Amino acid sequence: MKLFDSHCHLNDERFNEDRESLIIALKNEGVEKLVTAGYSLESSKEAIKLANKYDFIYATIGISPNDVPDNNEKLGQEIEQLKEVYKMSKKIVAVGEIGLDYHWNTENKELQKYAFIEQIKLANELDLPIQIHTRDAVMDTLEILKANSVKNGGIFHCCPFNRELVKEGLKLGFYISFAGPTTFKNSKNAAEIINMVPNDKFLVETDSPYLAPEPHRGTRNDPRNVQFIIKKIAEEKGKTFEEVQNMAYENAKRIFRIN
Repeated sequence: MKLFDSHCHLNDERFNEDRESLIIALKNEGVEKLVTAGYSLESSKEAIKLANKYDFIYATIGISPNDVPDNNEKLGQEIEQLKEVYKMSKKIVAVGEIGLDYHWNTENKELQKYAFIEQIKLANELDLPIQIHTRDAVMDTLEILKANSVKNGGIFHCCPFNRELVKEGLKLGFYISFAGPTTFKNSKNAAEIINMVPNDKFLVETDSPYLAPEPHRGTRNDPRNVQFIIKKIAEEKGKTFEEVQNMAYENAKRIFRIN
């Protein structure tokens, strides 16, 4: 296999006990490339450490809407520190995950919006694409993206199955990334959304250790399971596993600018 997990969290503490042996297993079982995503200042540093240590691992840096500090001053300080963190590696491929989450955080919406916009500016300054987290915040997410130029495009990570989000996101030139919920038996609109996305605009990811796909739902997820998302997309698009695998691989290389 030739797998590219475009978004996972090998920097998560749930991998602390077996991270090194797992990474060796990943390489031996067909995971040729993966992106470990930052979601806070510290997790971004940990992602970079992994990217610098292993040739097939890349990193993103960013502050997620669930990790935004409680005021603009602290946020500004953390963004300045991200600029310094960026200098730690040449394998940082995006600013993310960033965005809006009104499911878990309903009381700091304005601060989330400010953090999102400021990190779009950061991505433009660093000449990187963005990885977007959006949950229960479709209209505000689209409004911000339409009002703020995103120089190098981006990715809707673990994209919700929302027609408007996907339609408008594609118009803006963004990529749509499919994760474990694509395979869930109770996922509404999954097949429709898969077929809305052109073959040159989709990615696959695990978001591990979260959201393990069928048939491993409920267990700790890891990048090997990206194969089950590929299988589901192949079934819905009427393609072979190899065709979808190669499309996802080339699409990821393109948006992340990996040779």
